[in-house]
Amino acid sequence: MGSLFQEVKRWATEELQFPPPKLPHDSYIKTLCVGPGASIWKYVIKHVYHERNVRLMRENLQWYKVVQDKELKQVEGQNKDAQRLQLQREIEELQAELSQLDHKISSAEDQLTNEEKNVGRHWELYEESRLRELMLDSFRQRCADERNSLIEDTQKISSQRQALDQLSKKAEVKLVFGSSDGGNTGMAAEPLVLRDIRELCNERVLFFRSLQDSMLKATSEFTPAQRNAAYQHWLSAVQDVLHSHPSNQVLLALQTLAAKQHTALEEKTAALDVEDDVSALGFRYESNHLLDVSMEEEQDLPPVRSLLQSAWEDVEQCYMQLTEVRSRARQLQADLSALMKQMQLRILGQDDDADPIARSVFELEVQTVRQAAVRDSVREQCAQLQLQSRARHEALQSLQAQWQSIMDFRQLVDVRQEHIRSLIKANSTIKTELTRVHSELRQFVQENLSPQFGGVVQAATGLRNSVSQEGKQFNSVFLAALDRRIIDSERIPLEQLSLNRVNSPALQTICRSLSTPMYMAPEELCSQTVSQKLELRFLRRLLQLLSDSLANTQRRTAQLPASNQQALLQRVKAEDAEVLQSLLPRVRELTQRCTKGLAFGNQVNTAIAHWWEQPGQFALPEMQQEGLTFQQWLQRWKLATKEI
Repeated sequence: MGSLFQEVKRWATEELQFPPPKLPHDSYIKTLCVGPGASIWKYVIKHVYHERNVRLMRENLQWYKVVQDKELKQVEGQNKDAQRLQLQREIEELQAELSQLDHKISSAEDQLTNEEKNVGRHWELYEESRLRELMLDSFRQRCADERNSLIEDTQKISSQRQALDQLSKKAEVKLVFGSSDGGNTGMAAEPLVLRDIRELCNERVLFFRSLQDSMLKATSEFTPAQRNAAYQHWLSAVQDVLHSHPSNQVLLALQTLAAKQHTALEEKTAALDVEDDVSALGFRYESNHLLDVSMEEEQDLPPVRSLLQSAWEDVEQCYMQLTEVRSRARQLQADLSALMKQMQLRILGQDDDADPIARSVFELEVQTVRQAAVRDSVREQCAQLQLQSRARHEALQSLQAQWQSIMDFRQLVDVRQEHIRSLIKANSTIKTELTRVHSELRQFVQENLSPQFGGVVQAATGLRNSVSQEGKQFNSVFLAALDRRIIDSERIPLEQLSLNRVNSPALQTICRSLSTPMYMAPEELCSQTVSQKLELRFLRRLLQLLSDSLANTQRRTAQLPASNQQALLQRVKAEDAEVLQSLLPRVRELTQRCTKGLAFGNQVNTAIAHWWEQPGQFALPEMQQEGLTFQQWLQRWKLATKEI
């Protein structure tokens, strides 16, 4: 586009002889060279020349057209004043249209502003409705969650009540656990509660026994996680037993098991003979100390002479084996030398002057074979030595393990001795304590409990009957009647409680005064009141600040001097004169440029019309103009230019 712009300027100055100052503005020329006008200007630059160049071309079809255009220009020059007036009228019309457009634009902007306000108001309403919907959904979800939680609590309470009813029914059944001596246990069936309690006690005893064994041993069989899991399993089993059996039956089962264990312990303590057991273990109890009797017994050790004799026999046997090996080695050496001589005779023949190279090669091969045999024997010996060293290392490890086990056993024996000593002391003290406690219990039962047993049985029977009667009566009591609310020393009826006063007129009045929705919980009114009080305080503060600023403005306005209208009028006139001095030359310059542009526009329109009305423009090959086709006209044009 830049090159076309330069070409157009050059064509206008050189070909049409326009002075550069009279040319239109560069932006106007660039506008003409953009879009579909670019191809037109390219054609104009190449085919349109000054009138002196086409004056002698009599065969040109547009010659008379040019003459007519020249006459029209003269006529137009005479009507410049009329054109100027017409341009002024057009400018006024354009200004009127611009003012109308400005008015339409301002009205459209006002309408757009109103529409934006309406859209904002509708959007606020939509946001408020959506917020209300969200709050309603959240309130609905909260109500549903509370209803579900209440249903779950009701189900839990009903299940617990059913379990308690079953336990109360089971508690009324009397179970026979048998006598404490176990004489008739085989005749009667064992109750389920007694069996469960015995299993729990056995599991607990096994657990404590495993803990004791892990403390005595160096390595524990169970990890802390496994112990914790076993303990949790035992706790869950205890809870199941307590939930499945009434407490009185569990207590009776525990008392029965305790009595049986007490009887078995008495039998074991009666049959216990500590001195015989200690002597059987190889110990002796003297002066409150255990002595190891097994260490005092002398063991029969083999004599040193027999040990030396057995070692000497081993040495003799090894020496005989070494002699046999040496004799065999000499024999093999002789056989090898004989074989070498035979091979030399066979390979080299009887001549002593044979090839020394063959002899040396043979000797090298024999030496290689010998070294390979030596290497194999050394490898075999190394392998045997490795096996022997491995076997001895394993034997050493086994001996070390045995030694460690012996030391652990000795340590365990020491620990067991300490435990046995403490057990003996504890058994003696417990035996004396049990004897004393049994005597005190027997005396207490005979003196205090036996006289009161009948009264306790009668009181328990009466209490059980009263509890059952109260339970039956409680089914007919209305739960709401149990809600005792006393305010100002007066009992409030159920209908006036907060739960039933949601639709009361007082609450509705408060909600309307606070501008809160009716679905808001009553307990939220306090926080809403506090927030509105804070907002009211803030608005009052703003109102006070606004009134203070308004009073200050009025006070300062009163202090200002009176306005000088004459000075203001002179100031306005000076501003108008300055605007006229600065803008009037600019307007005149723009008017001159517009006039030049219009004059130049007529010339451009004439040139474009010349090009546009060429005979071959937009003509097809088969079309004819004045009896000739486009190719024929083009050929005539070229011939005419050559003749010129």
